[in-house]
Amino acid sequence: MPASILPGIIEKAPVGKKGFDVNSQLSAIHASNIKNAGYDFCIRYIPRKASLIKGNITHQEALDILNAGLALMVVQHVDNPGWVASADLGKAYGAYAAEYAQEIVGLPPGVMIWLDLEEVSGSGGDQAIIDYCNTWYEEVKNAGYEPGIYCGFGTQLSSIQLYQKLKFQHYWRAYNGPDVAVRGYQLLQKTQKLIDGFWIDPDETRDDNLGGKVQWLTLTTFNPVPIPPPVV
Repeated sequence: MPASILPGIIEKAPVGKKGFDVNSQLSAIHASNIKNAGYDFCIRYIPRKASLIKGNITHQEALDILNAGLALMVVQHVDNPGWVASADLGKAYGAYAAEYAQEIVGLPPGVMIWLDLEEVSGSGGDQAIIDYCNTWYEEVKNAGYEPGIYCGFGTQLSSIQLYQKLKFQHYWRAYNGPDVAVRGYQLLQKTQKLIDGFWIDPDETRDDNLGGKVQWLTLTTFNPVPIPPPVV
């Protein structure tokens, strides 16, 4: 049976919010402890295919994260270093990212799902990598989610290609990632640190050069709708 839709609202992230991505399952207590340590959002992992679901975010974990007061986004695991990109692979991984997010996690439409682009082989040429990214984007976008791309070490694409050749409007820079021409980044990753027994990668939100923002799911809005004063 598909997971029920998670509660909350879709929100564009304010500038300067501190969060983290983590490749470990969080309990309600851990999520609360990390929130109390000063973090505002969490990015957890989803798998590339059904045979690799162990250790990835579940519906209950997502509820625990949200109930702790952390906003939520997800990122799909990248393949092993030296993986070879293709349009067909992008379509398959993108389709499963959307399926897992909807059926297992219960993410509502509009939440960001990130593609992890790093340590890809250049043997297939730049166009194969571009096609991989764009077919992944289409699968996730057509499912109602907001696609983003994490640019790590070894994307094989230039900063101009990352901006001009890809369909993405949301970019997340690894601490060792390349620049993205014109648009720049909406999320910046910093070096790994240990907190509450977990190794996490701290991240911080920003507006990119074109005013773009990341988009997450939250129970506690950072941008409440102003209530007009009563008419006297």
